[in-house]
Amino acid sequence: MRILICSDGTDPADKPIQLGGLVAAPCQAETTLLGIAETSDEESPLRIALESEAEKLRGYGVSPELALRTGEPIREILHQTTENRYDLTIIGARRKGTTGLYWRAEKTYEVIKAIPTPVMLATGACETLKSFVVCTGGKKYIDAAVELTGNLAAAVGASVTLLHVMAEPPAIYADMVRLEEDVERLLESGSELGRNLLAQKASLEKLGVPTQVRIRHGLVLSQIFAEVGAQKHDLIVTGSSPTRGALTHYIMGDLTRSIVNRANVPVLVARAVKSGEEASRGFWAACKQLFASS
Repeated sequence: MRILICSDGTDPADKPIQLGGLVAAPCQAETTLLGIAETSDEESPLRIALESEAEKLRGYGVSPELALRTGEPIREILHQTTENRYDLTIIGARRKGTTGLYWRAEKTYEVIKAIPTPVMLATGACETLKSFVVCTGGKKYIDAAVELTGNLAAAVGASVTLLHVMAEPPAIYADMVRLEEDVERLLESGSELGRNLLAQKASLEKLGVPTQVRIRHGLVLSQIFAEVGAQKHDLIVTGSSPTRGALTHYIMGDLTRSIVNRANVPVLVARAVKSGEEASRGFWAACKQLFASS
């Protein structure tokens, strides 16, 4: 595994460094510590800060390669991740407020949308990685995200919860709710949701990762954070999907953005790949038409 850790040398808590150490050491990952100076005057103090952060990584048993670039941060991170193949990029995500669409620095969201690798955000507490929750829609396009989560969980010794949230139905359908919340019956039901969750669970267990499936009903965002709070998860895994056409970037939906806004634990934004059949439907069909003329 190859991991890129991005730093501007100004995070007093060194959260990306702490999270990077927790991930890179057990994964025995080849690790690059990247610093970006926006002007040439910033290069010297940034290099000193990077050396200090590299020493902290060595304390975790990680020996990072140092890289320093000068220029606009998002463009330079994009250059670094396209010129070199990484499996994961770790960045900081300090909160700027609690209103509007973007609660964190807007560059955080732009990096997620721009670079080709999955992005792990050092939000909230980064002290341990023992329990992951994957926000799964129960579709096959999340399989790549589940595979990445499984590899990380196997390396760090974490368990995984596959969480699926359904809309709250009217009270007259209480029997249906009880059926859906009976996970064993759901997994054996032969339904599309049951088959996909069962396959995702099996793929994680094949890697030796303890896995459970959880079903909740209600508003998706509130139920995700209710699950995180109740089960004390250390990492939230959510998704983003590639656009189609000449303009290549990733779409970070409203749910992912809201999770990034509110999370008090690290967030892994994993890349989801839709099948050809699903990509031809709904929103993705509209994207295809939008970018066809690009």
